[in-house]
Amino acid sequence: MSDHRPIVVKRKKVKAAGHHGGSWKIAYADFMTALMALFLVLWILSTASESELSSIAEYFRTPLPVAMAGGDKSTASTSAIPGGGPDPTHSDGERQRIDQRIQTRPSDEQRRLLGLERRIESVIQSKPKLRDLRSQLRMELTPEGLRIQIVDTEKRPMFKLGSDQVEDYMHDILQAIAPVLNELPNRISLSGHTDSLPYFGGEQGYSNWELSADRANASRRELVEGGLDPDKLLRVAGMGSRVPLNAEDTTDPINRRISIVVLDRQTADAIEFQSGAPAVSLPDTGESILPEELNVEPALNPALRGAEPAPNAP
Repeated sequence: MSDHRPIVVKRKKVKAAGHHGGSWKIAYADFMTALMALFLVLWILSTASESELSSIAEYFRTPLPVAMAGGDKSTASTSAIPGGGPDPTHSDGERQRIDQRIQTRPSDEQRRLLGLERRIESVIQSKPKLRDLRSQLRMELTPEGLRIQIVDTEKRPMFKLGSDQVEDYMHDILQAIAPVLNELPNRISLSGHTDSLPYFGGEQGYSNWELSADRANASRRELVEGGLDPDKLLRVAGMGSRVPLNAEDTTDPINRRISIVVLDRQTADAIEFQSGAPAVSLPDTGESILPEELNVEPALNPALRGAEPAPNAP
């Protein structure tokens, strides 16, 4: 009897590789969207005017509460980034970061102040031993003009402790920027600031008031020695600890600083005439005087008689 065994044929089925999913498409779409947004921002910046670029730069220039104290108290914010709001074309509340005085400042004067800021920046970067001090030099446009602040740190103070003796690096900074300040005709205000750590005798004897004034005058002497025209100085003042950069910790070393303000014309006129009234321009000479000065006797009014103020003039 023959043995008939069934013949079994096995056929191997070849399957195509499985689908890898579509997650890569989402990542690719996100990348292309970000790239398109980047090119859109670059295109907008390339078509913006110089004043618009200045406003944008000022908007982002002061991160953290007043740029770790680099801004002014009137616009201090607890937000990480100043400004914001549903409609960026309006400036109300915190969005009023750019003061109206800055926006209405004559464009040529605004341009000169911005140019001075860039010149000081380039001078600091060109000197190797000053580059490490750049973090202690803060510059910004304010309603008064261009403010240049040289601040202390715990490890690198600008003056000897409790003294007006200038440290070497403070000397180097002041000597470097002094000639640059001569490049503009603008007058200059100089103020000294301290932290709130009191002297043993309080404010009855030598105090932070005297120390801040002494440091302001020490800085003035350094600037003049470095080449600053002494006639450009309009005001030298000691502010004590009354205007801290870090109001939450008035003992913070950052509150110890020297503030140099390159004043715009309107602020300089207000200080010189000791009045808050706006200055007006004479149509024939273009000189700026205050409205109440128009009826003053010509002998007492230097703007009307074309001469410098008398030594005993107010």
